[in-house]
Amino acid sequence: MKTKTAIAVLFGIQTAFLPLLAAAAEETHPAAGGTDGTRQVLSITWQPGFCETRRNRPECADNSAGTSESTGFSLHGLWQLKKGYCGIDAELKKRDSSGKWTELPPLTLSHATAKRLEVAMPGVKSGLDRHQWLRNGTCSATTAEAYYLRSLDLLDAVNASPVRSLFERKAGGEVTATEIRTAFDEAFGSGAGERVRITCRKAGERLLVIGLTIGLSSADDTETDLAGLIHGASSTEPKCGSGHVMAAGLD
Repeated sequence: MKTKTAIAVLFGIQTAFLPLLAAAAEETHPAAGGTDGTRQVLSITWQPGFCETRRNRPECADNSAGTSESTGFSLHGLWQLKKGYCGIDAELKKRDSSGKWTELPPLTLSHATAKRLEVAMPGVKSGLDRHQWLRNGTCSATTAEAYYLRSLDLLDAVNASPVRSLFERKAGGEVTATEIRTAFDEAFGSGAGERVRITCRKAGERLLVIGLTIGLSSADDTETDLAGLIHGASSTEPKCGSGHVMAAGLD
């Protein structure tokens, strides 16, 4: 029972990132239990669902059909467990905690990576990339360039899989946790879906799917074999049993 509780707490990670609710929106980094293989969490966003509940966000200004974020998952972050803000001084951490992420120091990225990140992470418009680097990337023992290249490669693996196809097919209707987990099994091998949690948020009378969190094991910070990383992680409960998949464009 203690192990199951630890796993449940482990994946109880906030996926919202409103500066106005920065304290509540911070993802937590609970300790993994002794034999727990989950060391990181890949958090991805279904942008149409997120933007339906956060219309005032800069990254939601153009959530129209045809944009990359409207037809695939977007990057929220690659979270480290048990640690955060590695080597970050108290003043900079305080600035980050204020939620004014666009005022944080800019990242040192190649032009190609910066452009790729702008497309894959709409939250760049709100400084989410800077926040995620300070909070999690600094604990990856690598550079911002390498941290985001790995994050983007992992995201691409999901977007090239039946998981993305499922969401595109279900857009405008309901999807269940069973269907999502089955798609992960099809994409990354039997049992992969047991490492996935679904994040939903109420919008009016509807419960919207706004994203997924995927448990990963991590032998090192260069590993990009998503199937292997998923299967090395611990299983978890789906959290949200079903929800509406928003199509592109705000209703």
